[in-house]
Amino acid sequence: MIDEHQDLRFDWSVLPAVTSSLPGTAGKTRTCIEDFVVTEIPNFHPTGAGLHAYAFVEKQGLTTHDVVSALRDRGVGFNDVGFAGQKDKQAVTRQWFSVPERFAAELESLDEVDGVRVLETSRHVTKLATGHLKSNRFEITVREPVPEWQSRAEAVIAELESGGLPNYFGPQRFGRFNSNVIDALRLLRGERVPGGRGLHRFFMSALQSHLFNWNLKRRIELGHYTEIVSGDRAQKHDTGGMFVVDDAGLETLRSQRLEISAVLPLYGRKVRGNGADAGAIEQETLDHFSLTRADLRGVARGNWRISRVLVSDIALTPVDDGYLVSFTLPSGS
Repeated sequence: MIDEHQDLRFDWSVLPAVTSSLPGTAGKTRTCIEDFVVTEIPNFHPTGAGLHAYAFVEKQGLTTHDVVSALRDRGVGFNDVGFAGQKDKQAVTRQWFSVPERFAAELESLDEVDGVRVLETSRHVTKLATGHLKSNRFEITVREPVPEWQSRAEAVIAELESGGLPNYFGPQRFGRFNSNVIDALRLLRGERVPGGRGLHRFFMSALQSHLFNWNLKRRIELGHYTEIVSGDRAQKHDTGGMFVVDDAGLETLRSQRLEISAVLPLYGRKVRGNGADAGAIEQETLDHFSLTRADLRGVARGNWRISRVLVSDIALTPVDDGYLVSFTLPSGS
């Protein structure tokens, strides 16, 4: 049966890899939960003194909100819990949580929750908040690769280090049934969609993300992945500063040195997209989904998202039946 909504669902297979010309290592990932490990690297560490209790928590098979729920069960208010970002469920993940000092005992009691270990406790002067995150360290085990896995992996790593990693949104953005974009378009058509205002915002966020992915996909297909084209906005990798491009040729040289990358729209009231050649690429995506920029004014406020991220500290380690690859990605990627 043909899925009439196929292009509205997240599918890794339609999003081009920038290393597609290189052979992969084959093998299996996530054969067990310990094969995928994520460790949060905060943009500050607690000082050891202050009115907020902090705990560095390791969890398996649990979402960030599962830990928040465990704290709520212990009498901690939802708004009293601080964390920097959300982490995968099907993984071993390590991240910081904070609560007001009066709930320090409840925070430390997370050790009693199945799948949770408290690795470290401390104090700090302020609550941990969303965005207080520098990067994430990933450790992924690949089992049963081809015999020549090391040379293949090293070639892919070299390509990613020199050209950056496409900053696609992953499947978690698109809902349990991969139907959030479909529901967003129904809302834009004025149809009644179950769920309250909060859930509807998630649907609209998924639509923004889906259009971003398709704009990035199209730029890769056209050979513009490492280039800046007329009409682009770009962002500096070191400072995060964003600017409108005046000279696409000159800025392409900086882009190819990984100093900057193009930014693409997350459409909304304040963001209608780029112009000139960049805008023409974005228009192709809108046309594909029978949308106009005017349709997207009410989706959200809008924002810009960088098209590439830098992969750092990549390491390969052989294990008994494969290899472990570890690397660091900046927050928000």
